Amino acid sequence: MAPITGPQNTRLSAAYSSPQLNRMFEHPINSPAPSPSDENVKVKVAYLSELRKLVPALQNDINVFLTERMEEDKKAAEAQGRGLSEKEAKEEENYGEEVVEDDA
Repeated sequence: MAPITGPQNTRLSAAYSSPQLNRMFEHPINSPAPSPSDENVKVKVAYLSELRKLVPALQNDINVFLTERMEEDKKAAEAQGRGLSEKEAKEEENYGEEVVEDDA
C-alpha cells in the first residue's frame, strides 16, 4: 500500500495479482499531500489523519475480496470432488484463534 500522487489526485492503493486475476484497491485522499519541506503542521496532521482512516478501510476491502475468493476456490474444489484436507479443516476451524499444540 502506498499513496499514489498525480495531477490533482492522490489516492491510497494496493494491488492484488494472481495468475487468474489482477485487482486494484483504491481510496482517494482528499487532503493535500505535504511536501517534504512543508513546515505547516496542520497540513501534515490533516493528511496523516486521513491516511490513518483510509488504511483500515483499504484493508477491509482487501479482506472482503480475499474472503470471497477463498469461498469461490472452496466451492470450485468441492464441485470437483475435492474436499479439505485434515490440516486445512483444522486450520479453518481454528481461524482467528490462538491454538497451542500439545507436546505430550
